[in-house]
Formats: sequence, C-alpha cells, structure tokens
Amino acid sequence: MNFFTANIGLILLILLIVVLGFWAMSTYNQLISAREFVSNSMGQIAAQIESRWDALQNMIEGTKQYAEYETKTLESITEQRASLGQNAAVAEVNKDDELFNQAMGRLFAIAESYPDLKASQVYQETLKNVDRYEQQVRQSRMIYNDTVTKYNRIIQSVPSNIIASMFNFTQASYFEHTDTKTEMPSWS
Repeated sequence: MNFFTANIGLILLILLIVVLGFWAMSTYNQLISAREFVSNSMGQIAAQIESRWDALQNMIEGTKQYAEYETKTLESITEQRASLGQNAAVAEVNKDDELFNQAMGRLFAIAESYPDLKASQVYQETLKNVDRYEQQVRQSRMIYNDTVTKYNRIIQSVPSNIIASMFNFTQASYFEHTDTKTEMPSWS
C-alpha cells in the first residue's frame, strides 16, 4: 500500500479545508467590496448635498441687502447642519434635508416680500443651481438604495451569510419614502 492510498481521507480533508478557505476569503472580499460601494454611494450623496448647501448659501448672501433679520435666521439654520461624509447615517441625511427645506421655505418667503430679489438674475440662476443639485441628490439616493439592496442581499444569502455573521457585517439602512419627498419642489 502506498502513501497516497493509505492517506486518501487525510488528503481529501486537507483539500476540503483549502477549498473552504478560498471560498471564505472570496466571500469576505465580496462583502468588503459591497460595503465599500455603500460607503461610496453615501459619499456621493454627501458631495451633492454640500453643493446644494453652497448654492443655498449664495442665495442667503443675495438676500442680505433686502432682509438683514431674515438673513441671520437663515445663517442660524445653516450653522445647525452637520457636515456629512461617506460614513453618514440615513437619519443624518434626512435631518439635513429637513434643515435645507426649512431654509428654502424662508428664502421663498423673503423672495415673495421683495420682488426685486425674486426677479434678479443671480436669484434665478441660484434657484436653477439648487434645483440641479436637488435632482442629483435624488439620483444619488436611488443609486444608494440600489447599492444597499445588493449589499444586504449578499449578507442575507446562504452561504455568504455565514461569513457575514462571523465578521459582524450588518445590514445597511435604506432611504425611505417621506411625505416631504412626495412631490418635486417648485423653485420658482
């Protein structure tokens, strides 16, 4: 009897362990990749939100010559917001949206009180920019939710759920439908 036939069980066991090891590494790397796509998607949302706030800040600057008191109120709203990044939670982005919508409501009220402001070229261009960034935020949210779906599917699927639970991969949250997001905003 040669070595190979005498130890066939041991050789098969070692081969099985090696195959399982490669599968575990591959699955782990797939989970890491999917989680990074989720983080990247949130980073894209954060970047679009920053641009949207920059455009809003430009509108606030334009209102200073018309309504100093209202400008201070708007500036206090912008100071309340936290900087978002790729590790932001969905709840933080939703809170930021509430502040943004509050500031936009104030700006619209100011513009109604000051027709010269509302008619100005800078105001109209800034409204277009805010609208463009709002559309990009919406698009980025859809991409984020698609990315979260793929990530969560990997975490929940057999047999990758075994590796996910071993290394504490948790499901990511979705952006949900809200009443404030039902209708497209009107910027004019």
